[in-house]
Amino acid sequence: QVQLVESGGGLVQAGGSLRLSCAASGRTFSNYHMGWFRQAPGLEREFVARISWSIGSTNYADSVKGRFTISRDNAKNTVYLQMNNLKPEDTAVYYCAAKLTWDTRYNHWGQGTQVTVSS
Repeated sequence: QVQLVESGGGLVQAGGSLRLSCAASGRTFSNYHMGWFRQAPGLEREFVARISWSIGSTNYADSVKGRFTISRDNAKNTVYLQMNNLKPEDTAVYYCAAKLTWDTRYNHWGQGTQVTVSS
């Protein structure tokens, strides 16, 4: 059973930083992409970032490029999202997700963690 357990959300002032963690378990993730998504109240869920387990290649949404960094720690089976220079517009529930590299959709999801950025 694939499990994704998130932590690290909280309240921070604009310009501050947070690091989200996603602990992955249940199988070997060498053929997986790991992604971060977010959903703000009243808005659609949107893509934030993803990383390939095997290669380490990354992709980011334009809205977070230069501010957010996705990374992985193979020894800990953990994916991170380092968020710097946070803005009020970043306020959302953040979700960790996983999919096989060839799948079109993410089919494993974490529980979500709240990030609130105040002015």
